[in-house]
Amino acid sequence: MTALALALVLSSAVLHATWNLLVKQGTNQEVFVWLSQVALSVMLIPVAVVLFWNFPVGLVGWWFVLGTSVLHVLYFLFLGRGYSRADLSVVYPIARGMGPALVPILGVLVLGETVSPPAVAGIAAVVVGLYTVYWWGQFGQIARDPLKLVREPGTRYALITGLTIAAYSVWDKVGVGHVTPFLYMYLMSLGTSLGLAPYILRSHSVDAIRFEWRLNSGRIIVVALLIFLAYGMVLTALQFSRVSYVAPAREVGIVIGVILGIVVLKEPFGRGRLFGSLLIAAGLALISVAP
Repeated sequence: MTALALALVLSSAVLHATWNLLVKQGTNQEVFVWLSQVALSVMLIPVAVVLFWNFPVGLVGWWFVLGTSVLHVLYFLFLGRGYSRADLSVVYPIARGMGPALVPILGVLVLGETVSPPAVAGIAAVVVGLYTVYWWGQFGQIARDPLKLVREPGTRYALITGLTIAAYSVWDKVGVGHVTPFLYMYLMSLGTSLGLAPYILRSHSVDAIRFEWRLNSGRIIVVALLIFLAYGMVLTALQFSRVSYVAPAREVGIVIGVILGIVVLKEPFGRGRLFGSLLIAAGLALISVAP
């Protein structure tokens, strides 16, 4: 991975962890995350017009926009449900941990990518570090009841969110070859806001939507901009780096999430989280020097 790609991915990780924290602090997480997509779609219309004028989208590109919109409808739906049923420190590590475990496999099988030994070691360190951050001190409980993750609604939605992350990471790697990254990101957000609208309007009252906007409009706008910038950076990195490297490197955001948990949510920071964070940092170092 090049230095520029790594810088983009690390910056994206900070922004990603931040907007997830803000979503968790919302009153109604499903409505909050949908309103962020609506706000993004409205605020960035001028940017989208300029991009579309300079980088017109062909027929193949529109198919990729449609596909990523469907995948992100599922992503935001499951993420919102996860945060409405479990803590940030539960949903975020599981959802973000599933992606790097699956993306390299999909990158090799679907895109025909190759992964060098240093990158394999780095990816493994990132994945192990992610799970260590969350699972430390609970290994015995997991061994006795390994299906507990699936039975609990919050963690079940986190796992499904992780599956959608793996799917859209591989899909979007190809998609940005047909649509310039930030226009791709805008069209994805527009498609997501339209695709989620029927579910949100059916499941939540208009009064609930208005209440969420009145209470958290500032945060919703900030989240919209952070989502756009964070994933736009990742899409840019995907143009000149392997998805097998970019997707795991993004997961340094979990370390940022731990720090935000300490500072903002006053969560404990034990030895396991420290050890896991060091593993993630070591894994990123290996990925960054991988050929």
